[in-house]
Amino acid sequence: MDWNQLLPGLVTALGVGLLIGVIRERRHDPGTAKAGTRTHALVGVLGYVAASLGTTVFIAALLIVGSLATAGYLKTAGKDPGLTGEVALVVNLSLAALALHNAPLAAALGVLCAILLEAKQRLHRVSRDLISQQELQDALMLAAAALVVMPLLPAEPVDPWGVLRLTTVWRIVVLVMAVGMLGHIAMRAAGARWGLAIAGFFSGFASSTAAVASFGRHAKHDAALSVPAAGAALLANLASLLLFAAVIGAVSPAMLRSMKVPLTGAACALAVASVFCLRPGHARLAPDRPEAHSFRLSHALMIAALIAAVSVVAAWLGEVAGDAGVLVAATLVGLVELQAAGASVAQLLAAGGLNPELARWGAVAVLASSAVAKAVLAFVSGGGSYGRVVAIGLAAMIGGALIGMFA
Repeated sequence: MDWNQLLPGLVTALGVGLLIGVIRERRHDPGTAKAGTRTHALVGVLGYVAASLGTTVFIAALLIVGSLATAGYLKTAGKDPGLTGEVALVVNLSLAALALHNAPLAAALGVLCAILLEAKQRLHRVSRDLISQQELQDALMLAAAALVVMPLLPAEPVDPWGVLRLTTVWRIVVLVMAVGMLGHIAMRAAGARWGLAIAGFFSGFASSTAAVASFGRHAKHDAALSVPAAGAALLANLASLLLFAAVIGAVSPAMLRSMKVPLTGAACALAVASVFCLRPGHARLAPDRPEAHSFRLSHALMIAALIAAVSVVAAWLGEVAGDAGVLVAATLVGLVELQAAGASVAQLLAAGGLNPELARWGAVAVLASSAVAKAVLAFVSGGGSYGRVVAIGLAAMIGGALIGMFA
């Protein structure tokens, strides 16, 4: 290997060592850092040279640097129990060895390590102050659902009609949980000071039905808030409609493509109605919701159970009563849970048990049944003024979907 081939890796190893060393030295008072700029630069050169001489030499260098780091930690553990400096030395040595074989990757990882070292205070603030214990538990639950449970589920159908795939059902559960967490993060970041638009929209990702009832209580408490509260409830339904589209796309991308125009029409109608209703001066109103929870696991599991039940029942009705039975079952479930009903229709279409055109009309029927149920809830929870505005907005949503169907 000639000099022109060795030089880029050596420069990378030295540069990474200097970068990490500068950051480590600036983190300590003068004369107190165990490993600063010069030490990390020398370790970078050592790692590159040792790796170029062979695996045995590099292992020996790694043991030497590890021993020195351990000795330094034992000496200063009483004053500084952290291990960041010691780990940084070992990482620096490893990146220098990597630079011999892949200099660009070593440089990129070196910059990433430098960013992590520099962001110490910000990361501490995020982990200790900004993230609550409940939010951390929710994040771990979401990660377990996506990365542990989902890979273990079978992809093959588990029912006689071939429509119930546990992997697809659980994917919907993960999607609902993830969207709920994203909405919670957005609410935490923006706060209620941005008004009903933020509060209404993001509460709809968790449960648009709960949002309609919550804003209805605000309207009943203060009649002057009936129209703006209804606008927030319509924004919650807009978020629910977006989640409905995402659920359909996760189960049957072909159905989502065929429903693109009707769903866009419904979303535009809801957006226009909600913007027309919202008025300035009510920026502090927010829905009743537990601040610490990112999503409702019971809500996600209920959707999963409904999807499984509706898929099987709809397939059975399709066998007994044809496509009409499938649509009746999905429409009835839409009264209670929009996403579960939409997923069941999309799943039957993906399994070949439903005509594509009939599936499109089935999705519109599900939207209509959900709109009827929420309009009734709006009248019950918020009174006549609030209920009328919500009902008109939801009717506009169905009208937009029907226009899209005939476009």
